[in-house]
Amino acid sequence: MQPLSDNRLTMFWHVISFLLTISLLHTMPISATAIAQESEARYFPYGDLPETKPDLPLSRAMERVYENDLGTHPARNELFTNFKYTPLKGFDYRGGDGTLSRRDATKIIKANGKYYVWYTHRDTPTPPRGSEGGNDTVPARDWDLAEIWYATSTDGFTWEEQGVAVPRNKKPHPGWRSVSTPDILVFEGKYYLYYQAYLKMPGLGADDCPVSASVADSPDGPWTPSNKIVVKNGPPGSWDQVVIHDPYPLVYKGKIYLYYKGEHGGLPKARAQGLAIGEHPFGPFKKHPLNPVINSGHETCLFPFKEGLAAIVSRHGHEHNTIQYAPDGVNFEVAAITSMLPIAPGPHVPDAFTDTGDGRGISWGLCHFRIINKAEGKYHSMLARFDCDLSRDITDLKMKETDLFNHPEIYFQFGLTPQQKQRILQSEALGK
Repeated sequence: MQPLSDNRLTMFWHVISFLLTISLLHTMPISATAIAQESEARYFPYGDLPETKPDLPLSRAMERVYENDLGTHPARNELFTNFKYTPLKGFDYRGGDGTLSRRDATKIIKANGKYYVWYTHRDTPTPPRGSEGGNDTVPARDWDLAEIWYATSTDGFTWEEQGVAVPRNKKPHPGWRSVSTPDILVFEGKYYLYYQAYLKMPGLGADDCPVSASVADSPDGPWTPSNKIVVKNGPPGSWDQVVIHDPYPLVYKGKIYLYYKGEHGGLPKARAQGLAIGEHPFGPFKKHPLNPVINSGHETCLFPFKEGLAAIVSRHGHEHNTIQYAPDGVNFEVAAITSMLPIAPGPHVPDAFTDTGDGRGISWGLCHFRIINKAEGKYHSMLARFDCDLSRDITDLKMKETDLFNHPEIYFQFGLTPQQKQRILQSEALGK
């Protein structure tokens, strides 16, 4: 076969190049379309999170973003907030000597043109001395030998203490040893205070503090005790057989929904929240068959939100430091995870008793700080104010920030114990 001449070789390569160009011109649009389709099918979209769930396979992490229908970003989630704290004016604590303590604020209500709050008030000759040192005049715990007092305010920052609302009861009625951890219900024109009514010194084994209640025609009293147990402990073997703490009533679906904390016992103790439902403030209350309805939390705090109820779940359990929501007031799901939640929050809940089916949420309340001066043997608690944006009626983006930093000293307060440090040093010395 004769070799191609230079001219014929050049023509041959021109033909090949022409055919390749034609082929590429036909295939390029198809390739571009395929690339676009592949990108749409495989990649989560760039930019702000879509408000509606993308039509593509998602990881469990991204599925959760769209499951609660509360917003794709904390700034859009009405049930996400951080909390701000302010000292209160108007309360004296005797220089912090431990003989005067205030804690466990109720929900805050507005009546007679001012705010009302009730709380555990201990005024004793000495600070708490533990169950070994407690007696008829010396408290064993911060809430021992206590009464329920109340205060009023026109702005929520400065308070005027009004005095005792519910004193300790006469023996043998519930509450003769101490009355503490109250909460308020307004129902059919009357006011009801629920509280733990101690029948023996706290700390001596299982607390004997069933839920009792008092009634008044005015938030200023006088209060008449029911002299009865309105929510009983569970039967032997049940999760709430030992204690029922923190009674917290709301009006929901035409009935009184009274939430409370119970303990599973054992070490470490497992706390959870239960629900009892009644048609009259003094009962009878029937416990919900799905109890406990919240698997975590120390104090009980809920409020109407949309058609359901939301809960602040602070301290203890798998789902502590969360805000949860149940459209039916029973089946709660985590709606947001946050930090520095208030201890024993008593929020201002304007629609706590109106049962509108369109809950508006909360923006402030009172809480307490505890174990103050404990190392000096002057243990007591103090009330404070918290603010937040868990309300559908305000938008405060400063309350929705997630990139928060605390002073290093706050972290160093949670340093190693001497025993932990010694264990680590010993392990290092042994080369482990």
